[in-house]
Amino acid sequence: MKIEIWSDIQCPFCYIGKRHFEQALDQFNHKDNLQIEWKSFQLDPTIPEAMEHIPTVYQYLADRKGMPIEESRMMHKNVTEMAQRAGLEYNFDHVLVANSLRAHRIIQKAKEYGLDDMAEEVFFKAYFIDGKNLGDTVALMELGEQAGLTQEQVSDALENDLYAYAVNQDIKEADSLGIRGVPFFVFDRKYGISGAQPVELFVKTLNQAYQEWDQGNTSESIAHTGENACSIDGTCE
Repeated sequence: MKIEIWSDIQCPFCYIGKRHFEQALDQFNHKDNLQIEWKSFQLDPTIPEAMEHIPTVYQYLADRKGMPIEESRMMHKNVTEMAQRAGLEYNFDHVLVANSLRAHRIIQKAKEYGLDDMAEEVFFKAYFIDGKNLGDTVALMELGEQAGLTQEQVSDALENDLYAYAVNQDIKEADSLGIRGVPFFVFDRKYGISGAQPVELFVKTLNQAYQEWDQGNTSESIAHTGENACSIDGTCE
């Protein structure tokens, strides 16, 4: 059974959702029969690829949403606490805002070698925990290698327009499916989970979708539920 996950490495709920999904997989008896594919999504493609002054994540969200910076700090504090419950230690004080396109290009390259899950993990950790600058080519090269790619493969991902095209195709596909925020998990093109939902919901959906897939049941529409997601208008809630 195929599971597709639309995600942006700048989305704090996407990393939390990844952890919840992984915990659900640990309770699922048929995970060897799953094909999991990560799909690209950009919450803010307007961020310049090169910035002389990198704003704090607090200032970035405040400016984008037109809110006081203290409100932005409180929102990030709440997300940090949610991440801790998932076993993640977010470090928003050191996050460096960057355009995620080039990271997504590398993830698309990693997908060719079955390394997309590893690449997602590497880039999430780099952004939310280690404070790496994902707008820096040297940092991207190092992270791509951490994900299991060679320097030549990472260079190809950054220079070959086929990978930018692949990113854009994923985004267009999300739009065609009515996906407006991430993370978004699609199970056998029948069920969708939006946001970093509780582990129990992932377990329930996995079992239901797999049972129907195993019985040969099909559907032409996606039924979904969820919250705790980031949308393209900059809202994370």
